[in-house]
Amino acid sequence: MAKGKDIRQKVILDCTEAPGTSRYSTMKNRRNTPGRLELKKYNPVLRKHTLHRETK
Repeated sequence: MAKGKDIRQKVILDCTEAPGTSRYSTMKNRRNTPGRLELKKYNPVLRKHTLHRETK
């Protein structure tokens, strides 16, 4: 088992077109993706797929 720091961490994705209206949580591997995660996810308020970016 891994000791010390966990490689996978929980991140929150927030909508870029309408901040605060749609948030998703997911896990990411810090070794493979050291930068900010960007995914296209569905925003139910806007009723379309929009770009969601990792928040701090």
